[in-house]
Amino acid sequence: MADKIPEMTMDDVRHITDFIKKSVESTGSSGLVIGLSGGIDSAVVSKLAADAIDPSEILNVFMPSRTTPASDYKTTMELSQMWGTEYKIVDIQPAVDALTSVLLSDVEAPLERGNIAARCRMIVLYNLAKKRNYIVAGTSNKSEMMTGYFTKFGDGACDLTPLANLYKTEVRQIASLIGVPQEIIDKPPSAGFWEGQTDESEMGISYGELDVILRDLEAGLDDNSIARDAKLTVDEVVRMRELVASMEHKRHLPLRPDTVSRK
Repeated sequence: MADKIPEMTMDDVRHITDFIKKSVESTGSSGLVIGLSGGIDSAVVSKLAADAIDPSEILNVFMPSRTTPASDYKTTMELSQMWGTEYKIVDIQPAVDALTSVLLSDVEAPLERGNIAARCRMIVLYNLAKKRNYIVAGTSNKSEMMTGYFTKFGDGACDLTPLANLYKTEVRQIASLIGVPQEIIDKPPSAGFWEGQTDESEMGISYGELDVILRDLEAGLDDNSIARDAKLTVDEVVRMRELVASMEHKRHLPLRPDTVSRK
């Protein structure tokens, strides 16, 4: 599987930092707001941003909820201090509780609660960005975007997406190149929707396997060939192919009719 995912280089890092710098300049904004969770994706985006522009023009926002591990408070603060960015904590639990009481009527629905939390976090980020003339940097990677593993108008909402062309396995490579702490790289990816939740257990596949499937899908390979490359069953490949197809709507702007003719 290793030969299916290209080796990231410092040229790739420079390409992304140039993109971040030009994005800030072209929008006429004064800086960036980035949600910092303690996971690898937000850490990589924050470090790339700190290398691209003045770190004092970056606001890292940690937005814990009831299911956030206590260790993430210390981790996010240390990362922000290490990279010289401004750091702010906004507890979203009161907002989540208020919306949950209105929408769910005390029904146990962890995924729905997670989506509410993700959208509350984006409200926070855009509110802070508006106050400062900043723009919001998203942290979703290509693996998440292709499989729809993000909340529409939640963590999927942003003004620029530095990791959009990188599979999760490539994000890990970039993290090593730019000096993200190894404990962050080794940490099991989690959306934090509920206690003990991890991306890979929820999807039922490892990112290493998933990324091979996704790369082969993009290359137009058939299911049998992909299964051989990923060392998985054809049924598993078909499941991922169908998932990617069903999540197409999450990767596009809202559907709209054709332009009407005006005489």
